[in-house]
Amino acid sequence: MTRIINRQPGRYGRLVLGLMPFVILLAVYIVASDARLAENPSDKLLPSLSSFVDAITRMGFEPSKRTGEYLMWNDTLASLHRLCMGVGISALIGLAIGVGNGMIPFMRSPLSPLVTALSLIPPMAILPILFITFGLGELSKVVLIVIGICPIIIRDIQLRTDSLPNEQLIKAQTLGGNSWQIIARVVLPQTLPRLIEAVRLTLGSAWLFLIAAEAIAATEGLGYRIFLLRRYLAMDVILPYVFWITLLAFSMDWSLKRLSILAFPWYHKEQGGRHE
Repeated sequence: MTRIINRQPGRYGRLVLGLMPFVILLAVYIVASDARLAENPSDKLLPSLSSFVDAITRMGFEPSKRTGEYLMWNDTLASLHRLCMGVGISALIGLAIGVGNGMIPFMRSPLSPLVTALSLIPPMAILPILFITFGLGELSKVVLIVIGICPIIIRDIQLRTDSLPNEQLIKAQTLGGNSWQIIARVVLPQTLPRLIEAVRLTLGSAWLFLIAAEAIAATEGLGYRIFLLRRYLAMDVILPYVFWITLLAFSMDWSLKRLSILAFPWYHKEQGGRHE
């Protein structure tokens, strides 16, 4: 008898199973929206799908009467710029300190406890301090993302470095490699795919910190637009913006996964070929 844990859906089966929850949610929304609108045509909580189309057209494909800008695309570019800056800086710092903590004892002793302490501080609790220190401009928003996800990346990379087989390091030393050569040629190649995974795992948190910062102090951005329109109960704009953020986050995660598979196929073979 074939056990269910050993049965694998085919390519099209995975596609159908992956789409099924979204189709069900869409059907539930349409039914609920029709029911509310039939009772109250002015209801704003669950707008019709046609309202979403009108809102997307107005926000994304018609210039604003006040500024002349295409608001949805302007908000998207502003948010992506802040997010990419914060995630990119966090990845670089996380790689440098994570590998250093894992390989250099004199670096690990002072920095590892500090990183652990920083990772336990709720980033949202220090948001007012960041605004006071760095102002209300772009820097404070980027710093919030860095403070929020960088310690997690550092700890992840440090654990990956610590888990490298000692035999590899001993052989590299036996062959005459110095510390920097061992780090560059043995440690880094095996750490980079884990770095991509760490970035993928922290993307959701990075978006959370970005939206929170934009909601409090910004004049453009996806988070700013959502919290600006909530006072008007403009769900026909808010829900498409939430869906757009989700689509952007999914696209970034998928792109990083594909990059990792193409650049480090050996790593995914070691993981049993499960590219999740």
